Amino acid sequence: MKKLSARRRHPLAAVVVLLLALAATGGLFAWLAPASQAKADETAQSLAIEEGKKLYAVGCASCHGTGGQGSSDGPSLVGVGAAAVDFQVGTGRMPAATSQGAQVPRKKVIYTQAQIDQLAAYISSLGAGPSIPTEAQYGPEGADIAKGGDLFRTNCAQCHNFTGKGGALTNGKYAPTLEDVDPKHIYEAMQTGPQNMPSFPDTTLSEQNKKDIIAYLNAVDGKETASYGGLELGGIGPVAEGLFGWIFGLGGLIAVAVWVAARTAKAKKS
Repeated sequence: MKKLSARRRHPLAAVVVLLLALAATGGLFAWLAPASQAKADETAQSLAIEEGKKLYAVGCASCHGTGGQGSSDGPSLVGVGAAAVDFQVGTGRMPAATSQGAQVPRKKVIYTQAQIDQLAAYISSLGAGPSIPTEAQYGPEGADIAKGGDLFRTNCAQCHNFTGKGGALTNGKYAPTLEDVDPKHIYEAMQTGPQNMPSFPDTTLSEQNKKDIIAYLNAVDGKETASYGGLELGGIGPVAEGLFGWIFGLGGLIAVAVWVAARTAKAKKS
């Protein structure tokens, strides 16, 4: 008893007790809280997958197969990832119309964002693929507009035109306009390569490159910058604008020349 009493009176006794109490409390919290949070997240994910599976069975399985394996009417969805679902369904391209043309156009969205997230969760469960980007990935913060313009003209302008107005492709296909398109969907399109578009993974265009391109498109969509070069003629490209110059510019010069010649001939007769 005397030894125990002496230890209690030791100057470091209170510190030791405090450290032991903190360690016990921290260990208990680390054991209980993360497990509870992980379990809650797992439950929410399982619920989203289950609800997404129900939505898929009603709106998608007739073309893409009951398990996403694909069919003669639709490609396999195994491994396309949540980003592809968010893009295709979030832009109204999917579900596609019964009678399709050369490609599926953008149209009115029929699902809510919550339902789109559930569909994306189910498709993601079939195989790993690109995830839905966060606002930090496609937002304007830290973007380089000039670099984005260089990247866009190098990789995208051949189809979408140098200001994103869109353009014709072969066999009735086309590159859609990028005006008024949600930045998230532009990022997802670069990730997944929908329809005729090639994909640009991070190994080809980094996350920062994608951010720069989106910032450039926001700058040239006609809302944030003025056309300092004069009439932009819709921004449809140098070929069309050059043709306009030849037809109307040269045509105007010919008309003036004819008028001058006619006036000169009339003056000589007088």
